[in-house]
Order: sequence, then C-alpha cells, then structure tokens
Amino acid sequence: MNADTAPTAEAEPHDAAGRTPVRAATPADAEAIIRIRSEYVLSSPLTEEWVRRCTDELAPRLTPEGDARAFAVDAPDGTMAACALGLIHPVLAGPAYPRGRAARVHVVATHPDHRRRGYARAVVSTLLDHLADVTLFELHTSTEAALLYRELGFSGSPALMRMTRRSQPVVGAAGAQPDSTWVPPQQYADSLPRAAAFVCLYATDEDDRPLQLHSVYSPGHPWHMIGGAMDLGERPWDAVVRECREETGMTAVGPPRLLATVYGQLRAQRPYSTLQLIFDGGRLTDEQIRGLTLDAREHDEARVLPLAEWEALMPARDFARLRAVEDARRTGVAAYIDTWGDA
Repeated sequence: MNADTAPTAEAEPHDAAGRTPVRAATPADAEAIIRIRSEYVLSSPLTEEWVRRCTDELAPRLTPEGDARAFAVDAPDGTMAACALGLIHPVLAGPAYPRGRAARVHVVATHPDHRRRGYARAVVSTLLDHLADVTLFELHTSTEAALLYRELGFSGSPALMRMTRRSQPVVGAAGAQPDSTWVPPQQYADSLPRAAAFVCLYATDEDDRPLQLHSVYSPGHPWHMIGGAMDLGERPWDAVVRECREETGMTAVGPPRLLATVYGQLRAQRPYSTLQLIFDGGRLTDEQIRGLTLDAREHDEARVLPLAEWEALMPARDFARLRAVEDARRTGVAAYIDTWGDA
C-alpha cells in the first residue's frame, strides 16, 4: 500500500463543504481497482490475462450481496485517483469481535499524480466507517504509510503473515539448487507461513493440583489455563503478564520458564496455523487462589483439582495437553505437541 498520509497541496475535486468526494465503488469499477493495485501496490505488475481474471472475480463481489466493499475518489478527467478495497470474511466470534466478522484491507492506493492530497485517508476512513460492525481488521502496509493507519486505530506487527505454496526449492536449502531469480522482499514475506500466537500460564496449588479457569464463552473448551492470544507486536512473556493480570488480577512473576510448545495445523475453518507457548506459573498458596479476581466477561470460576479428575471435565486433547505440561514441570523436560486440533 502506498503512502498518502497528509495533504500538502490543494486537493481536487472538493464538495461544497470542502471535503474530498468519496464514492462507493460498483462492479463497473472492478477493472480500475485491479489496475491501480497492479501498478502501485504489487511488487510486479499483473499481466493482461491476470488483470482480466482478477476483474472477473472482483466485479460480482462488489455487489451488495458480495463480500467486497470499496470506495474511490475520481480525478477531474473521470479516471480513478484513489481507492480502498476491503474483503469481508467470517471468523469465530470473540470478545473483541462478537459478530464474528473480519475484514482484510486488501488495497489502498493513489495514482502518483494525485498523491499528498489526503485521498488515501479519505477512502480508508470511509471504508472503516462503512464497516462499522467489523472490529477485526488486517492489512499489510509500507513504513511510509504506517503513521496513517496508526492514527486510524491500527497497530503494526511482523506477526501478521501470509502463506503461499512454493513450487521450487527454497533458496539456500540444503541440497537445493541455487535460484538465480531475485525475489522482492515483500513477495518473499508474503510466501511465509501465517500463524496466530497464544500464550498460557500453568499454575497449581501447593499440592501440585492444576488450576483451571471456567470459560463463559467457549463450551467446547470449558476449562483452560490462564492465557490468550498475543497482541500485535507483543512479546510472549509480556503477553503472559498482561493476560494474567486481565484474567485473574494476579501479577505473573518471572523469570520465564517455558514448559511446552503446542502447534496446530491450519484447517478449512481456520486458514492459519496456531502456536501456543505455555509457561510455568508456579505454585500458588490457598490465599493467593482465593484472592484471584476473575473477569466476568471471560470466566466465572477458578478451580483446583488433582490432575486425574480434570480428565472427565474437558475434551481429550485439552486433557492431553494439561498432562503433558504437568509432566514437563515434573521432569524438567519441555513438552512439544504438534497435533493440536487434528481430527
């Protein structure tokens, strides 16, 4: 996405109130959006065949029934000066996105002749206003344009990744033939796996009975450890400290000690991998356990039980993870699980 963060020249055209006239894009704008993406967003322009294919795909998605929404600013000659395109898709609902809708800001671009006039800000702001019921967004942006997105409420992180399957050996891999074709950095970054990262804190009472929290929103996983998803740009242990404070009112004390790494492969309803890092939360006194302050929006009970008694209260894979973590603490050998979520 190109940078167009602040107006430095008289923007034209303007409406009667002096604002940039932004309009909703229609299926007839599909080719113009594809061409502006090809020229000013992608590292290599599309061929005419790919322009046609992408146009044919995008046009029906720009209808009211489709999953694409776009807004544009027209130049005085009627061509497209700037546009922002968002693609909406369903996700599992969560506290931060209760409607289970997410949007990828797929294209934000301004023709070079019309940059530095605030057009990108205008089309992105209109797109976000239009998607008022969407609270989970993702995008890739340039360093130059990052300030604009921060001002609009986005936060940046290298944790957001996409994956494309390679048809050739990775450059530099053992035994692979050297690839003489240079790959642009963004293209290479786009080929890397995309994953969601989670952290957990395993705590017990002084008799080594695991502490678990009862979820109010996840009937499929009713009991689980303290923890949650990492925020963009957040370090794993910082995420543990934050989640512990938010969920229990307790301050996690380091130094960090990793007990287990849990990997989940992507599935049809989850188009990304998951990575869980489980840390040792130590042994809590009865007074500390009684003093836990739960967030009622997430949990309604904290309970300690002997390990064996947890088996009947949770899915088999959850108990297998809990048992592996208990073994890791007892033996001092970190656990590794790479079948999380497998059928």
